[in-house]
Amino acid sequence: MRGDSEGRGDAEVRGDLEWGTIPGLVRAAAERYGETEAVVEGRTRVSYAEFGARVERAAAACVAAGVRAGDRVGIWAPNSLDWITAALGAVWAGAVLVPLNTRFKGAEAADVLARSRAKLLFVTGTFLGTSYVASLRRAAGQGVLRRTAGPAVVGGGPLPGLPHLEQVVVLADDAPADFRTWKDFLAGGDGIPAATVRARAAALDGDSPSDIIFTSGTTGRPKGAVITHAQTLRAYEVWCRLAGLRRGDRYLIVNPFFHTFGYKAGVIACLMRGATMIPQPVFNVRTAMANVAAERVSVLPGPPTLHQSLLDHPDRDDYDLSALRLVVTGAAVVPLRLVERLRTELRVETVLTAYGLSEASGIVTMCRRGDEPSVIASTSGRAVPGTEVRVVDPSGAPLPPGAPGEVRVRGFNVMRGYFEDPGETARAVTDDGWLRTGDVGVLDDAGNLRITDRIKDMFIVGGFNAYPAEIEQLLGLHPDVADVAVIGVPDARLGEVGKAFVVRRPGSLVTADDLIAWARREMANYKVPRTVDFVAELPRNAGGKVVKGELRARCRAM
Repeated sequence: MRGDSEGRGDAEVRGDLEWGTIPGLVRAAAERYGETEAVVEGRTRVSYAEFGARVERAAAACVAAGVRAGDRVGIWAPNSLDWITAALGAVWAGAVLVPLNTRFKGAEAADVLARSRAKLLFVTGTFLGTSYVASLRRAAGQGVLRRTAGPAVVGGGPLPGLPHLEQVVVLADDAPADFRTWKDFLAGGDGIPAATVRARAAALDGDSPSDIIFTSGTTGRPKGAVITHAQTLRAYEVWCRLAGLRRGDRYLIVNPFFHTFGYKAGVIACLMRGATMIPQPVFNVRTAMANVAAERVSVLPGPPTLHQSLLDHPDRDDYDLSALRLVVTGAAVVPLRLVERLRTELRVETVLTAYGLSEASGIVTMCRRGDEPSVIASTSGRAVPGTEVRVVDPSGAPLPPGAPGEVRVRGFNVMRGYFEDPGETARAVTDDGWLRTGDVGVLDDAGNLRITDRIKDMFIVGGFNAYPAEIEQLLGLHPDVADVAVIGVPDARLGEVGKAFVVRRPGSLVTADDLIAWARREMANYKVPRTVDFVAELPRNAGGKVVKGELRARCRAM
């Protein structure tokens, strides 16, 4: 078992004591950092003082729209200034934020909105050639979601299949007649007194839920991890301190805001230190290098594939990347060579690795500045202050250093539970507060954690968690698929990708290309299997479960 206080008193690492709530943090940042640039988006440059005013105006609009404390508010959009403003405005008004993965298709997004019973949704217009509004309308119009949305509701808003969703706000200048534009939404709050808006923020406390991050378990059913204001603030004050984020840093946020790595280790962390946020909606290595050069970016967290792409780009020397000083990575095995190249070729002063999951506020372990490159590359660091990490055997008994077992974590960072799902919560968190991560890892003598496998069979595609059971459920909807199993296989560019083993229905002539093309229409791209093998039957044990170890062995033998 390992804890880590870094030799400091507990109160010294508790950001929640300083700011109280996320609205408290926004107010403090606006006052403390004033004319410092808060957000840079193209030609738009917003100071911290102006940013605070924008968030407060968005909060007023939420109040005018009928949002009450505890209501869930969804946001389905790429990284942008409007995303940050809308999200923080909703939280200021007392709402619980529900970020949606921008890679979702309409049905996947609608399912999360139904499960959370979101009252209001902020959605992008057209992004990467897809109309999110049209996609959501098609999915909600199918009507099947009513069966999963909880108690029956009479009436509803612009999407009949989502009766709890009263309003949809498009973060654009144009919107369908039954939706609202961002400009119109903001104008709706102009009549709300400032005292009313500030009273909403004052009514919150550290134990109030701030967000629900939905993830998928091995059953494929989305589960929402409920995190509070205090947990978020404490966790990311720790992150800031361990990473060394500081005032004057310019932070290119490529990690998507729907993930804690983008929203909390990005937006929340910048607010804490007065760093400048530079949101990038889609990762393109040339665009990233141009942003680093033009904006003198000093901080660039992201998955290893991001940094590998930057290092290997043939035009890298055409861009001035000399301002980069801090890189935080994780989500996959980090090659020692990558750490060495970042330090030598780009002269990055600090390169750190970390490990986290949504159920633990996105942060469990983290390397420290000054750690040896071999430690940074081969481990995810040590337990963050105020938490404990241990590795256990199947009975739950702690294992000694060097022995692999399930990773468990206990501390302030562990979620309050899965949203309205006490059964799954009880399965995930023990009676004495240990979160079962489902990951297999090894601790060394110094308490550094190395993740070696995943009990839940999850694999990571370019930084995105992919869950085989969920993909299998979706592929199983294809009329020519009788049985299917999905595993993760190594990929040089993305780290891992999906491989499907499919049993065709009798008489079917469906091809691998057919299935992959169909999957691209039905699920987020990172979930789509890159290869398909057709088999007569899947290997199963006596209990009827697919023996995925045998499928992996087949792949290794190829």
